[in-house]
Amino acid sequence: MSTVDSVPEGVSIHDMRILLVGAGGVGTAIAMIAARRGFAELVVADYDLARAQRAAGETSAAIQLDARDARAVAAAVTAHECGVLLNATDPRFVMPLFRAALAAGADYLDMAMSLSVPDPGDPYRRCGVKLGDEQFAAAGEWEESGRLALAGMGVEPGLSDVFARYAADKLFGEIDEIGVRDGASLVVDGYDFAPTFSIWTTIEECLNPPVIWERDKGWFTTEPFSEPEVFTFPAGIGPVECVNVEHEEVLLVPRWVDARRVTFKYGLGAEFIGVLQTLHKLGLDATAPVRAGDVTVSPRDVVAACLPDPATLGDRMHGLTCAGTWVTGTGTDGAPREVYLHHVVDNAWSMAEYGSQAVVWQTAVNPVVALELIDSGAWSGTGVLGPEALPAEPFLDLLADYGSPWACEERTPGQ
Repeated sequence: MSTVDSVPEGVSIHDMRILLVGAGGVGTAIAMIAARRGFAELVVADYDLARAQRAAGETSAAIQLDARDARAVAAAVTAHECGVLLNATDPRFVMPLFRAALAAGADYLDMAMSLSVPDPGDPYRRCGVKLGDEQFAAAGEWEESGRLALAGMGVEPGLSDVFARYAADKLFGEIDEIGVRDGASLVVDGYDFAPTFSIWTTIEECLNPPVIWERDKGWFTTEPFSEPEVFTFPAGIGPVECVNVEHEEVLLVPRWVDARRVTFKYGLGAEFIGVLQTLHKLGLDATAPVRAGDVTVSPRDVVAACLPDPATLGDRMHGLTCAGTWVTGTGTDGAPREVYLHHVVDNAWSMAEYGSQAVVWQTAVNPVVALELIDSGAWSGTGVLGPEALPAEPFLDLLADYGSPWACEERTPGQ
């Protein structure tokens, strides 16, 4: 595959054209990472043209685009001759962008899936509309079109799913549990409360009923922040209390990887959980617009507007963030085995190298790796697929080549 350094001057290195929709923190980091790799040409789109232009810099084109308008997005894909639509917006815009890519005959990648709707009668026991259900309902259309919709290709979901595939293929003969575990030692100076990722998405995934999958029961739900456990994270992060949170891996992994149980737990901390619970009690997590004087506004949008933009917090942050997949079961030798496959990013490194804070950069690097694999032919497919549907080793090898290696920590089973 061509790289920037190996291409003679004056020769085009761009085999792939990508419409990147969303020029926030993650979208901007994607543009910077992709520019260094040189395998693709980007057209950066955002509702705010100035923001798109800042993210595009001098290496990419920038356009104004409303992600809610599927027809306009499809027209932009066609007009700019893009073969891929990369969605870097929040989950509200998944379906119009997903449909736009299909209508335009382009491949599609996102980092979060179509939204869930809790069961109206028994939300903490039964699933209603699950994350990704709307996308999987269109799988036949994507297969017929011969195009690929790669769903959940960020870090979590995304890299965590790749880890699950790798464990199943290389490390285990039989898997008992696949548990995604996320923790960090990040501190943001100067703020009493400052989430390091989109508060809109954080509220959505933390306050919705978490989903668990078990072989004998299928998918079922529980109460938010249930089943607390202390999980010890590597790289000096140490023990962090983790709780159940709604997340795409639980909906993706069982479709392609055989395991007895699949869970997702997030290290939020008591203070963070308390803030989210207070927002819920006050109705400030609601997305439906309410009237406030002469203005109609979504309460959750107000909360987001009152908090600092996570992408701007990098110079106030210090510490590490860790994303990983904990797997237990029987190893290929027939003996009990327990591992934690993980990826750690130091905020000091990501800021020095890319000017991007650690959580944002860790999310952004994975879709770029996936797109480079698709461009090379190492990854291919049609229909609506999750990352675990594709071979893990090429992805993990290329991730290390990006200067951000992963690791597999052996643990003592049952301890």
